[in-house]
Amino acid sequence: MSDNELVTTSPTQSTFQDPGLPEHKLRMGDTDPVAAKRSERIVVGLFAVSILGTIGSLLAYFLVVPNETTDSVRNANIALGVTLFLSLMGIGLAAIHWAKSLMSDHEVVEERHLTASDAPTREAALTKLNDGVKDANIGRRTVLKGSVITALGLFPLTIAVPLIGSVGKDWDVSKFRHTMWKKGTRLTTDPAGRPVKASDVTIGSVVHIIPEAPEEERRSHHWITEKAKAVVLLVRMDPADLKESEERKSWSYDGIVAYSKICTHVGCPVALYEQQTHHLLCPCHQSTFDVSDGAKVVFGPAKRPLPQLPIAVDSEGYLIAQDDFNEPIGPSYWERLK
Repeated sequence: MSDNELVTTSPTQSTFQDPGLPEHKLRMGDTDPVAAKRSERIVVGLFAVSILGTIGSLLAYFLVVPNETTDSVRNANIALGVTLFLSLMGIGLAAIHWAKSLMSDHEVVEERHLTASDAPTREAALTKLNDGVKDANIGRRTVLKGSVITALGLFPLTIAVPLIGSVGKDWDVSKFRHTMWKKGTRLTTDPAGRPVKASDVTIGSVVHIIPEAPEEERRSHHWITEKAKAVVLLVRMDPADLKESEERKSWSYDGIVAYSKICTHVGCPVALYEQQTHHLLCPCHQSTFDVSDGAKVVFGPAKRPLPQLPIAVDSEGYLIAQDDFNEPIGPSYWERLK
């Protein structure tokens, strides 16, 4: 067999016939006006759900106002969440059902060409678009048009009204500078609230800490919101491993150090401690802090060390705070001095 024969019989040289588009299958609504009308009513109904959800979200924003209780905050969040869900879900499902049952489903193939089409091609494209609009009977479906315009027109209010309503409210950023920690406040376990003795903290152990408060107070909404700023991670290591400046040598106790759990990047809880390296990892964006060296950043997007809580021991051997954190906790914000 010659080389020429090998080339002509090679499978890679074979040609295949273009199968073209599959045969178009009519939908029930294409042949049955009753089915088409039913699909239209479904779409209108879904847009109506979106409209009611938008109105409901506005009512929830103004009427379900949270006060100083956790239950009220939860109820307000649930009311806003459910109504916003209905508003978005109605638009989304209506768009899907409209596209599947009412819009033209004829497949159209357009060959790739230069970006600048000639006049006949543009006219042909415009004709196809007009044919699609006519096929969907949008012009005669006034209720459908009204529902979609109303739903899409009202939905932005769910975002705009809360934004406008926030103007003039509490923008006092000084509250971020201080937490519940005060001189003499005992360190207690989170969430039980049990005071911690220095003698109970072994080398290599990590304890999640909150300020001491009566159990009834710890259940209040105000305390829960303030607790979010005051959470602490307590670590004990060999005092020889600590690298402390002269200013901070009195802030620890026998190798026990306490740092804010709030990451200085975007505020995630930092709680993954590696005993051998003394590194503390934030699980959100992998910012890593060296607990043995002032919780300085050794890796990741965070730009500042974790604020340190100065601690001491009272006459009964319990760990107490000497004062509040040495600087504001959490991420950067405007008007921050440090």
